[in-house]
Amino acid sequence: MQFIDEATIRVQAGKGGNGCLSFRREKYVERGGPDGGNGGDGGDVLLLAEEALNTLIDFRYQPSYQARNGHGGGSRNKTGAAGEAIYVKVPIGTTVVDEDTQEVLGDLSKAGQILRVAAGGGRGLGNAAFKSSTNRAPRRTTPGKPGDIRRLRLQLKLLADVGLLGLPNAGKSTLIGQVSAANPKVADYPFTTLVPSLGVVRIAADASFVMADIPGLIVGAAEGAGLGAQFLRHLSRTRVLLHLVDVAPADASDPVANALAIEAELMQYSEALSERPIWIALSKVDQLQTEELGLMLEEFAQMFPDRPIYAVSALADIGLPELCQDLMGALQEHAQRVAEDVAFAELQKQLEARISSDVWAHSERMRQRQRNGPADREQLPAMDDFDDADATEVLYVRD
Repeated sequence: MQFIDEATIRVQAGKGGNGCLSFRREKYVERGGPDGGNGGDGGDVLLLAEEALNTLIDFRYQPSYQARNGHGGGSRNKTGAAGEAIYVKVPIGTTVVDEDTQEVLGDLSKAGQILRVAAGGGRGLGNAAFKSSTNRAPRRTTPGKPGDIRRLRLQLKLLADVGLLGLPNAGKSTLIGQVSAANPKVADYPFTTLVPSLGVVRIAADASFVMADIPGLIVGAAEGAGLGAQFLRHLSRTRVLLHLVDVAPADASDPVANALAIEAELMQYSEALSERPIWIALSKVDQLQTEELGLMLEEFAQMFPDRPIYAVSALADIGLPELCQDLMGALQEHAQRVAEDVAFAELQKQLEARISSDVWAHSERMRQRQRNGPADREQLPAMDDFDDADATEVLYVRD
């Protein structure tokens, strides 16, 4: 199945039903009064986070959705039936943005969450609603109100605990294929990975985490070069970034310089994302002698003194169990701290909001560049209130 992580759709809620103009006409009812009923409300358009979906490709073929209109009222004070709401299924991790106002309507991050993106129109009133002591035979009714019409941009951000980062052909796909059941394409040329992939790394029966592999980055990726930058948003929800560095690049380039270049691209894409914990894994170490590897580990330790650094080889199965165990421990420690430390949890929430703002701004910059040429980031609308609880209206979560 083709992987699509961004789509634009049009949604239209149902129109409310019109009120009815009617008077009683019964043989034994003297001077029967108004009995025109109210119309029914229009149907809403609701987005439903569905666990079985992992791409937005369906919206390429069906970009328009419309809920049912409410029925008109009837005589004998009959209220019209409400219009049926329509549920549009989206993958977990979908962010919804109004294309016209650039307002973030919500972020569906859990299975079963439902977000109302277009409200149905209100019902019209029948003439019976206007009856009063001074107006016994009103002929006034009101029409149903139109439902909301919106153009929405859907952005998918995969849900993963650990995200793999690195140059093309650094060994990311081989690693995720070795430690999980994922089966990504592996070859000896750059950009073998064209779309993100997920794999579940199981440490024990009750301990596992999700790892995400994205296409490799190159210098200039943050400005649109290569494939990786358009998929960097999928790392925005991760807790740890694992930077794979090839210790013996085919072009004989310096591994330390390569690592610094990729992290510079990450910083340019999102300063907030670069504040996530970044671990370094020197990959393909089976190609080096013990002495050479020791010198390289010392060099990386001097350049990145605060980073966990591992020497691994996916093909030779070197260092992978230790790396996965330590990742699992760090993730469990992070989850425990978020649950117990209110201040830390708030800092994490603020960081996630800043990352979301950076991802959104980069997406807008790339879209403007495609339409009108380069656009300065400062010219874009602000998203400072992205983490405002009022901006997300999650109606309920299905059991």
